[in-house]
Amino acid sequence: MNQRDSLLLVLLMALWGFNFSVIKLGVNDIDPFLLTALRFTLAVLPLIFFIRRPNVPWRYLMAYGLTFGVGVWGLTTLSVGAGVSSGLASLLLDMSVISSLLVGRYLLKEQVTVSKVLGTILALIGLGIIIWNQDGTMTVLGLALVLSASVFWSVNGLIVKRSGTREIFAFNIWGMAFAPVPLLLLAMAVSGPSSVAQSIMNINSSVLFSAAFQAYPTTLLGYWFWNKMIVKYSVSSVAPMTLLVPVFALIGGYLFFGESLDAAQSIAALVILLGVAVSEIKLPKRRVIVKVG
Repeated sequence: MNQRDSLLLVLLMALWGFNFSVIKLGVNDIDPFLLTALRFTLAVLPLIFFIRRPNVPWRYLMAYGLTFGVGVWGLTTLSVGAGVSSGLASLLLDMSVISSLLVGRYLLKEQVTVSKVLGTILALIGLGIIIWNQDGTMTVLGLALVLSASVFWSVNGLIVKRSGTREIFAFNIWGMAFAPVPLLLLAMAVSGPSSVAQSIMNINSSVLFSAAFQAYPTTLLGYWFWNKMIVKYSVSSVAPMTLLVPVFALIGGYLFFGESLDAAQSIAALVILLGVAVSEIKLPKRRVIVKVG
């Protein structure tokens, strides 16, 4: 990978990391589901009218919109609103290393490598440290929400893989079109129509900035460049860059909201990041294949 692309990828990881602080900025003033609905509405309109629908069945687009829009980002945004710090929300999304292992093994019939197993064990140890040392700064509901979002992240990848699409950008746009309405309905079901109406009345410059930042640089520009790098280089050389996202998210949480990790959470963060790093290691198959079941 050349130096220019490496630098741009680091900047992208910083963008994605700081995005968690931007999410927190928005949920301070508006319903989390409504904020996420606004994010994907801005990301889709009016761009969808200028991009041809990808040649995949509608069910994949609908499933993508629900898992990515509602499952991943709807629940993540709700978890931040429920008290999870922006830094920890980003870190705990990396627990998808566990669900990805299970999805790969049992749904995609992939072989399980020792590095994946070791990475999963380390991630579980890190999660255990966070749960064991709860000091009231993170609610059980918030933790459950962001861990559920991490599972949806893996399911989302399964949907993209099963669709077989090569038109990734068009697939993203058309899939995200199925996110805003379910998110709005969830907001009304959880908070009530009157509360949603009040949230709409409370839309201010902070909310608009949060939604626009999530929609344009984070979603449209970010995923376009990420997919471009995936095509240009091997996945194994690009994917480890995502380890920087929680680092920048933790920095952003500290700079903008004064969030900090205690000693136990810091150790847990390092263990989880190490687990994700280990799971990305590619070893010779003859040395690492583990038969499961």
